[in-house]
Amino acid sequence: MTTKPRLSFWDIWNMNVGFLGIQFSFGLQQTAINPIFSFLGALPEDLPLLNLAGPVTGLIVQPIIGAMSDKTWSPRWGRRKPYFLIGALIGSLCLFAFPYSPSLWFAVGLLWILDVGNNMAMEPYRAFVGDKVPEKQLNFGYQMQSLFVGAGIVLANASIFLFQDWFGAGAIEGEITSIPKWLYYSFFLGAFLSVATILWSVLKTPEIPPTDQERAVMNENRALPFAGRVKAPFTEIARAVKDMPKFMWKLSGVYLFQWYALFIYWQYITPLIQETMGYNGSEALSQAAKMSTTYNISTIVVALLLVPISIKFGGKKTYAFSLLGTGIALLAIPYITDPITILFPMILFGVGWAAMMGIPYSMVSKIVPQERRGVYMGILNMMIVIPMGIETITFGPIMKHLLGGSAVNAILFGGVFFIISAVLALRLNTQK
Repeated sequence: MTTKPRLSFWDIWNMNVGFLGIQFSFGLQQTAINPIFSFLGALPEDLPLLNLAGPVTGLIVQPIIGAMSDKTWSPRWGRRKPYFLIGALIGSLCLFAFPYSPSLWFAVGLLWILDVGNNMAMEPYRAFVGDKVPEKQLNFGYQMQSLFVGAGIVLANASIFLFQDWFGAGAIEGEITSIPKWLYYSFFLGAFLSVATILWSVLKTPEIPPTDQERAVMNENRALPFAGRVKAPFTEIARAVKDMPKFMWKLSGVYLFQWYALFIYWQYITPLIQETMGYNGSEALSQAAKMSTTYNISTIVVALLLVPISIKFGGKKTYAFSLLGTGIALLAIPYITDPITILFPMILFGVGWAAMMGIPYSMVSKIVPQERRGVYMGILNMMIVIPMGIETITFGPIMKHLLGGSAVNAILFGGVFFIISAVLALRLNTQK
């Protein structure tokens, strides 16, 4: 087993910079994609199904890329870096093209390709940090990743309302039925950052070469016929699921409610603002961007503070109480109609988001074998996208028939699910 040297602050910083670009793209998906769908004619009950790209591509792409990267090594490019570099290039091209979407279904198709690129970049990046960081620094490594998650989304959402302010004079008068020109610039900036930040991490962070045993497995994989190499990732995924630690099965229960609720929030926060504050679509988009910016600034501030807190109180309790705070925030938001006051619950939401983006990955990375870290990080993502897929299929009818088509009821529904996830998180432990 390779002994990993202790890393400096800047070593861990540099290896995580690429997450800034990935999360800028993700931030645009959270805040801008659903309003764009609405501008192009989508109805509120259509939004879950139109977001099916994220769950489906995540379910397929991430575990396959994880299994493939476990068996990859290039002396020049490394193990994980080739995958997240190619993913960043795909995402960059899609972000550049997205604001030119002439129709709803063109935009939906681009979202599918964008999600393929983002998932291709995301999964090996999680494993990349686990590969490089020694176990005693894993909390710090993944919370640094949380910091860049928050920073990327802050930049994305800040760009939306700043570009609207700078270039959208008169754009918020009345309803709009096409993509605002000022929104183009956020996507152009995302296209640049997607590649530039990934290149920073690629050039600044060398990967640890595989052990002799890992090289032998890689050579065996290369010696397989073409059909065998195609089949190998699927076989590895099936074996990894069969051998999966009990902790990950328990975490899947937490994730079911947590990610179902998050997808509801991202889809319905803009309609909620329209419903409770009487804003038009463009005004609501700008307000939603400010709310997202607030919770992600909170994420940046608390991300590294969660490291000593989780050491003192344990990752399980820190994670559970963070989820509880997120649930309380969602239960409060629908009853606040002041555009400033509504930002305060987002601080709690940001603490929860920081925990969600760091603590589970650190806990999983400590209990899975090094040589299968890629595939298990892919399986962890399956636990994210399966609830999202369930939400896209089931929540449209729930919204229409049980919640009266009300975005207020949708956000309250999400708050209850977050509280359930907090209770389930108290069952987690990291015994190998």
